[in-house]
Amino acid sequence: MTTARRDRWTGYALVGPFLLVYAAILVVPLLMGIVISLGNADLFGRREWIGLANYTEALSDPVLHQAFANTLTLTLTLTLTLLIVPPLTAIALLLALALNRTTRLAAVLRGVFCSSLVLSVTIVTLIWRFILTPDAGLIAEGLQVAGRAPIPFLSDPDLVISGHRRGNPVVVAGLPDHAVPCRAAAGAGLQQVPGDIYEAAALGGASRWTVFRRITLPSTRRTALLVVMLQTAAQLKIFGQAQLLTSGGPGGASRTIVFYIFEVSFGRWELGYATAIA
Repeated sequence: MTTARRDRWTGYALVGPFLLVYAAILVVPLLMGIVISLGNADLFGRREWIGLANYTEALSDPVLHQAFANTLTLTLTLTLTLLIVPPLTAIALLLALALNRTTRLAAVLRGVFCSSLVLSVTIVTLIWRFILTPDAGLIAEGLQVAGRAPIPFLSDPDLVISGHRRGNPVVVAGLPDHAVPCRAAAGAGLQQVPGDIYEAAALGGASRWTVFRRITLPSTRRTALLVVMLQTAAQLKIFGQAQLLTSGGPGGASRTIVFYIFEVSFGRWELGYATAIA
């Protein structure tokens, strides 16, 4: 066996285990989902071949259209992408700059920020629900003390997702869930910047703003782009905040695609249709 062929088979042996796991947890379920979506199926094992009927129904389903529009609104237009992801990335970069030091205070602060990882989406969302509830929430109580009427964050369709007037509870509740990954990615990007570049800038008398603008930002540009892409993609799958805060209401104003798939699967027991939507 030649050296080139041996190296090729060595590569296959190294990549093979990953490909097997990848196929088992992603490719095979995807193919199974396509087969299920072509039938009238439920969670009890019933299967009836109906072809593309589920997809035809999805194209004319007004609830799905609303959920799709809500998800796009959350992700690509007025909310998460334009209002949350860029500020979150900038804040994460600033935090990473503050914590990317060898002092004891930085070590303590790293533990404080990473401690939020132990809080699940459910816990964080319920905390925000206690704050945003119009009748007895923390903000409502404060407004009543100030002599003002409570703001219906969770019951006004204009506020619950679009939030173009005064707020956006679904977005706010989802912010802590992504803060730590953003800060971690920004910190990893800073770790890749060679230290001698900063030393050369210090010897040259460069100011902190110049170092940040000329060295830090260009060196972490790819990491920042990756963070924005991953966080934007993550918003397309938002589910827990919409379910726990508003149950998709009012009037479906906060129903997202993933939440609608959940409703169809476990509320109406229409697994075939839910798989087609997915």
